[in-house]
Amino acid sequence: MFPFDPSRQTRRLVRRSLNRTTRQVTRSIKAAADAASKAVTRSTEQAIRETRKATARSVKRTVRHTEKVVEAAFASSGPETVRRPPGRFVTVDGLPVHVILRGRGRPVVLVHGNGTMAEDFAICGLIDRLAARYRVIAIDRPGFGYTARPRHRLWTAQAQAVLLHRVLEQLAVERPLVVGHSWGTIVALALAADGRRTLRGLVLLSGSYFPGHRADAALIAPLAIPGLGDAARALVPAKMSAALTEQSFRPVFWPQAVPARFKARFPVEIAAAATQARAVSEDAASMNAAVTGLQRRYGGLTLPVSILAGDADAIVKAGEHSVRLHTTIPGSTLRLLPGIGHMTHYAARLKVERAIDDLMKLR
Repeated sequence: MFPFDPSRQTRRLVRRSLNRTTRQVTRSIKAAADAASKAVTRSTEQAIRETRKATARSVKRTVRHTEKVVEAAFASSGPETVRRPPGRFVTVDGLPVHVILRGRGRPVVLVHGNGTMAEDFAICGLIDRLAARYRVIAIDRPGFGYTARPRHRLWTAQAQAVLLHRVLEQLAVERPLVVGHSWGTIVALALAADGRRTLRGLVLLSGSYFPGHRADAALIAPLAIPGLGDAARALVPAKMSAALTEQSFRPVFWPQAVPARFKARFPVEIAAAATQARAVSEDAASMNAAVTGLQRRYGGLTLPVSILAGDADAIVKAGEHSVRLHTTIPGSTLRLLPGIGHMTHYAARLKVERAIDDLMKLR
């Protein structure tokens, strides 16, 4: 036989065939690798999603269980701990908001501070005194008193101001005077700065108006971390939580003593419950961010503003906050109360009433 000697054309055809085969094999390998990679990615992402959902369900179950345990512990301590809400509920976007309504006339809105509730203004006597000449509306902010604090949204000062606006809208309240105490002053300022509602004026009591270091806020802020805070609160027995809550009243009232009527009437079992404890920690953690955003707008406020603060306040330094705010808001008035602590509406209630009356006289 003669040796095989392919022609040039035959060699080209063979090379082309081999190249096509190589490219096809390469594409097949790449496609298979891409498909495998996508499958692994989808599987991983699905696993992550399932893990997140399972974690969220676990945290929710833990929180619900903890709140039920706390409520049961208080209920078992005797019928005297069972309380009825002193006001009524106004529903905003599915959230029932507890408000205390008293009196008739021009409206005065009371916004409480951190750790307390609308009932605080009733215990100090301010609601009854004002109701003799005004229409008084005291609101439980989200998570405090008898108002829930849904977890599906962040309850910033601005969000709480919008909620307050919506409540007043449903109650047909026009041109109210807003009185805020402590953290409630931030909500009052946010409502005024927002401009969506015409206000008669602001009376601000013992507020923190600028970012800074607060020892009490720094200690409690870690409890605002989702999951961690819930777990930490779950470890504290209900009776111990109530005892710690009662202990916290002393520095808040100092240098005045905790009033007997406050000890007798303040619903400690509500203030110490898991929902309000979470609200306290979340508000404490968000305070600096809230006033950081607001402070740039203080100078543009044109409504009447009356500022009151005790010069012996152990929670908020009047010089760093109230005095500074007075120099920032044009036309504002400032009353520094000698020897008075943080709870100005108890220790200096008549002066608070006078400040309200003075602004009510303005047209």
